[in-house]
Amino acid sequence: MAISFDSALGVHPQTLDFRVQRAKVLASNLANVDTPGYLAKDIRFDAIANQIGVGKVQKATSQLLVSDGYSVPYQNSKDGNTVELSVEQAKFTKNNMDFQSSLTFMNMKFRGLAEVIKGR
Repeated sequence: MAISFDSALGVHPQTLDFRVQRAKVLASNLANVDTPGYLAKDIRFDAIANQIGVGKVQKATSQLLVSDGYSVPYQNSKDGNTVELSVEQAKFTKNNMDFQSSLTFMNMKFRGLAEVIKGR
């Protein structure tokens, strides 16, 4: 009997891919915190979740179409930059924690598959 990794791993590979892409966007925001006129970007998870679908798994993470949206600042700056350092740092930290959670789920899935393969 063959093991289908797509069905065994669920949405976790796509979630990890999303978290990596979001980390890149948030890192870009942090790098441009002092750039006049820079507009902070973000990627929304619910848009990705709608692409994946509930209970439906895409075959490859490259099929995810990720589009950037712009963040709305709590307070506007005079130079037109919409990056707020503390907000972006908080988003980056939360994204990192979510990445670690998804990675933990993937590791648990792999351990479970290893146990099945070993026949325990």
